[in-house]
Amino acid sequence: MQHPTKKDNIKIVCQNKRARFEYEISETYEAGMVLQGTEVKSLRGGRANLSDSYADMRQGEIVLVGAHISPYPQGNRENHDPIRPRKLLLNKREIRKLYGKTQERGFVLIPLKIYFNHGRAKVEVALARGKKLYDKRETLKRRAEERQMEREARWK
Repeated sequence: MQHPTKKDNIKIVCQNKRARFEYEISETYEAGMVLQGTEVKSLRGGRANLSDSYADMRQGEIVLVGAHISPYPQGNRENHDPIRPRKLLLNKREIRKLYGKTQERGFVLIPLKIYFNHGRAKVEVALARGKKLYDKRETLKRRAEERQMEREARWK
């Protein structure tokens, strides 16, 4: 189980760490989520996973697809479906802007993290474009060089 971190009334539940490696992120948005009671309880326990999830436009609304929120252990038969689509709450201007951007070639909406902000469950959604293989190699090379420079700086 991943332990949530707390910073200035923000409690991070889970992060999509592969997203920053796989995608080039241009803009981020904070959106609320429509959740059931057992989903909120499960999120407070840090039981969520964003790998292989994305946001999609459906009937003028943005929906989070593929995010896994584990069933609440103390829940009964009314427990939620772990991978059901969840509606994201954004204002109409943001939804129209995101719809226009996602119609452009290569742009997708991906969730970066789920967190609690002042007790409300939020998801950070990014407008992103997939990286090519050579971009990923460049990122790995740059990180390795930065680590090497840090090691050398510690020895001096």
